[in-house]
Amino acid sequence: MNKTEGKKRIDKLRQEIDFHRYNYHVLDKETMDPFILDNLKSELFKLENDYPDLITPDSPTQRVSGEVSEKFQKSTHSIPMISLFDAFSEIDMYDWQERNSNYLKRDFKPNYYCELKLDGLALNLRFEKGVLMLGATRGNGKVGENITTNIKTINSIPLKLRIPKSQELKDIGLKSDEIEELFYLIEEGIIEVRGEVVMSKKTFNEINLRNRQNDKAELANPRNAVAGSLRQLDSKVTASRNLDFYAYDIILSTDNRILERGEVIRKRDVADKLAGILGFRILKDNNVCKNLEDVFKFYSKVEEKRDNLPMEIDGVVVKVNDLKMWNVLGIVGKAPRYMMAYKFSAEKAATKLHDVIWQVGRTGALTPIAVLEPVKVGGTTISRSTLHNLDEIKRLGVKKGDTVIVERSGDVIPKIVEVLKDLRLGEEKEIKTPNTCPMCSGRVEKTGDEVAIRCLNKDCFAVNLRSISHFVSKSALDFDGLGPKLIEQFIENGLIKDASDLYSIKKEDLLSLERFGEKKADNILELIRKKEEASLSSIIYALGVRHVGQETADLLAKLFKENNHKNNYKITDISDYFSKLDEEELEEIEDIGPKVSSSIKEYFKDTGTQK
Repeated sequence: MNKTEGKKRIDKLRQEIDFHRYNYHVLDKETMDPFILDNLKSELFKLENDYPDLITPDSPTQRVSGEVSEKFQKSTHSIPMISLFDAFSEIDMYDWQERNSNYLKRDFKPNYYCELKLDGLALNLRFEKGVLMLGATRGNGKVGENITTNIKTINSIPLKLRIPKSQELKDIGLKSDEIEELFYLIEEGIIEVRGEVVMSKKTFNEINLRNRQNDKAELANPRNAVAGSLRQLDSKVTASRNLDFYAYDIILSTDNRILERGEVIRKRDVADKLAGILGFRILKDNNVCKNLEDVFKFYSKVEEKRDNLPMEIDGVVVKVNDLKMWNVLGIVGKAPRYMMAYKFSAEKAATKLHDVIWQVGRTGALTPIAVLEPVKVGGTTISRSTLHNLDEIKRLGVKKGDTVIVERSGDVIPKIVEVLKDLRLGEEKEIKTPNTCPMCSGRVEKTGDEVAIRCLNKDCFAVNLRSISHFVSKSALDFDGLGPKLIEQFIENGLIKDASDLYSIKKEDLLSLERFGEKKADNILELIRKKEEASLSSIIYALGVRHVGQETADLLAKLFKENNHKNNYKITDISDYFSKLDEEELEEIEDIGPKVSSSIKEYFKDTGTQK
């Protein structure tokens, strides 16, 4: 992407991000999945990093999320409550470390402090002479909403700081002069504690259960529930929501000045322990990591157990542990250089569709496959996604060059679920269907009322490969150890043309192939021999006849056995029998209609399926 194209993309991204952020932070309406919004923000940041002269003061990368609601009094923060840049991969994290090294003009590989990234609402609590005087939301970063009355209903927020014992402070690594200074600040100074308000999964589910029973609207998710609870004009409603607060930062001040980072508390992990001593909840999972490799291990462990945690988290916040380095690294745009939000992969993500290729299936059907800008979805990096068929392309209105939302859940094949048409630049291209088969250049055709277009060449390499691969697959006859690569090797070397040829392979045939020794050849032959005893129903299903699933295969097997009294059957016997049946005879079988009978007849009458 050149600079001119980059500018167009940047402008579109800014418009889209601002629109959805305004809806959420000002109007309390979520009009885009927050994970998708994170993707767009990350892309914008990278583009502006490539073309820094295109950064403008009003770019979403230069401001903190949200605006201040008019329902509450405004409160100006002593130090801005900054947002964080997002990382979605190990590469992003290495890039972050490299940027810091370049900024410092030296190799910078510090210890990092990793914290669970809670999915709630950020608060700033101001304690004067140890007493809670103010509680405010982040707002726009500089000015928040004064919600002191509401936050006093949260039991995990102390109304007065706990006075620690000297030994407790020594145990977390503070020196005598630092301890003396800290006691003074608790008793006479100002201490601000920042953290996240969250709603536990248990509380969220209980509230929604009550709402369902009372025909009330359910809460959308715990994060939205927290925001709504804290912005109640009636603090009794807030109290009923059973919210929790976890500290993640401490700012120390005297009447005259705000102390520098690292001046009294030198390390971030020490600040975390101090928050616990002063009476706040801290996350026991938080941990010091000596390098990025340890960060990645910590991230993986947390991701594995996130579902078992009592609250929602959406990643890990990675901070330079040496607090003195925070001032040195400073802030760029809206976010600090000294910390990064390392987000978990969502089940949905936004990415670019670069091209569409057409894959030939075992029945000859051509399936459009989207070639994507690689993106992490559901814990896996996705670079391709099915578009299913022409009707799906039309339904989505998708074009080459579009920004699309890809969804993946569990082991489900990734699919495109939405097109972000507002991000189009006018250079996107229509997706056209091929006139010939991309594998054999044979004629393709859309027949009858079918959605799919098909290659009509029965000898098409791709059709044969996928047909035989289906035959040996786990869902069919399960030739464990005989995968698509071996099938392709057999076809290319003329050993087989269809599935029935597998049973005619000889040892000398296999030994003539590259990377085949005695043991490997014997294992393959033994595997094939065992599958000769497969059930008739399984064999019929494995043939891959269009519209014939396992239940229909059972019916066909029953019909075949009623009219053939052999103990052993070959595929050619099955083919010969069904090729001689009329469609009317097939339709006499319960649950087999004209569409299925036509497909069966077409498959078995074809000379390519008979010996």
